[in-house]
Amino acid sequence: MPGPNLPKQVAVGLAMTASALLLLLPRANAQQAEPSAEAQRIEDLSHEVQELRELVRRLEGRIDELEGRAAGTGVATVAAPGAQNESAGAPAPSAPVTALLPGTTLNALLDTYYDYNTNDPLGRVNYLRAYDVSSNSFNINQADLVIENAPQLSAGKRYGVRIDLQFGQATETLQGNSLNELRPDIWRNIFQAYGSYVIPVHGEPLQLDFGKWASSLGLEGNYTQDQINYSRSLWFDYLPFYHSGLRASYRIDDDLQLNYWIVNGTEETEADNNFKDQLLGVVVTPLKGLSWTINYYLGQEHPDIVYVSPSGSTTLLPTQQGTPFEPIVNAPSGRLQIYDSYLTWQLSDALLLAAEADLVIDRLYTYSPGQRTQGGAVYGRYQLTPRVAVALRSEYMEDRNGLFSGTEQYLREGTLTTEYRLADGFLVRGELRRDASSRRYFLTDRLGLLSNHQDTATLGVVWWIGQKSGPW
Repeated sequence: MPGPNLPKQVAVGLAMTASALLLLLPRANAQQAEPSAEAQRIEDLSHEVQELRELVRRLEGRIDELEGRAAGTGVATVAAPGAQNESAGAPAPSAPVTALLPGTTLNALLDTYYDYNTNDPLGRVNYLRAYDVSSNSFNINQADLVIENAPQLSAGKRYGVRIDLQFGQATETLQGNSLNELRPDIWRNIFQAYGSYVIPVHGEPLQLDFGKWASSLGLEGNYTQDQINYSRSLWFDYLPFYHSGLRASYRIDDDLQLNYWIVNGTEETEADNNFKDQLLGVVVTPLKGLSWTINYYLGQEHPDIVYVSPSGSTTLLPTQQGTPFEPIVNAPSGRLQIYDSYLTWQLSDALLLAAEADLVIDRLYTYSPGQRTQGGAVYGRYQLTPRVAVALRSEYMEDRNGLFSGTEQYLREGTLTTEYRLADGFLVRGELRRDASSRRYFLTDRLGLLSNHQDTATLGVVWWIGQKSGPW
């Protein structure tokens, strides 16, 4: 093609000129009339020739790049100075997936653990745990694949999409409750899936997300490498894991962000009633390193249908969920209210403090007395070295009406976590934890004999890879 060939001819000509000049150097040196002046001139000329050779090498590398693009490979490989093509007919390397989808990150995570419960509970079950539910067993907590193409206003790109696929033990915790999901098997492996669009409003971004996303009620989240401890708190286990619907976030300035959701419900990918839950939230950043989140959630968590047996029915009943169902007469319509607030404070590069407070009130009917669960948690984390850290968590929960545990009780929990980061993307955590109750609630090795506490020791090992930066 004329474009690449013309520079190549120029490069060849420059190379020939440089070679001729080098051949002239000895002759010029032999004909010195004034040795000192001529020697200086020859030395200067030698430097110019070396610079010319370097320029030729760079031109050749650039030409190889242009010819690769012209051939339609889609991948341009810049040759290092002085490098030669091993084979002119060798096929060009194929483009990676992220090169075919600019701005896309492909990420994977594997979270594994071994846990030992000193109660030696029947069935090897740790009560009141979200993820580390099995004792005396090697377990895969979760294996995740995260694909994200985020909006980039600086590049003029207002839309984006994110999909989190999840497999392993955690999927049953998050998605296996048929009391919330009408068809949990359909949605079980889709932890998050939403599309985004950003609208500039008064110079600041208003982001709209449509689909399913992880709940931001409560301080803790799903991905272990982003958490203070390995195990999750009682409040993480109790508060919603995810929502499905529409959410909006608007950052007024660097110190204030507003959030609004309208969703099917708590942990409902598809609705089981006609009410749409809503959240109003504020994130305040009054100081550098200090972030305070305040959320109010209003919902209605009682289904307005009931599954029935098709035998003997003379009415053609809908079977969208695979089993016939019919409306509930005078269905419960009481509201769920969640008051959630948490604060994180990075006092220094090494020290992080955090606290959370929650109040949950649920009513069966609008005129029913409210059932309450309330409490909170405090956290501390200290980075001893770039690779070693230690963390503490203490929490309290008044489960007055058994909304969380099914039993009226007062719960306390304390956790000590040590962390060693072997490399970027490779994390090991060791953890000691005690859960205690005002009642005999926890399983032991004897049927019918319960304990008022359970002590566990856990080893968690987490790997993650990909291009995503920051918290997942």
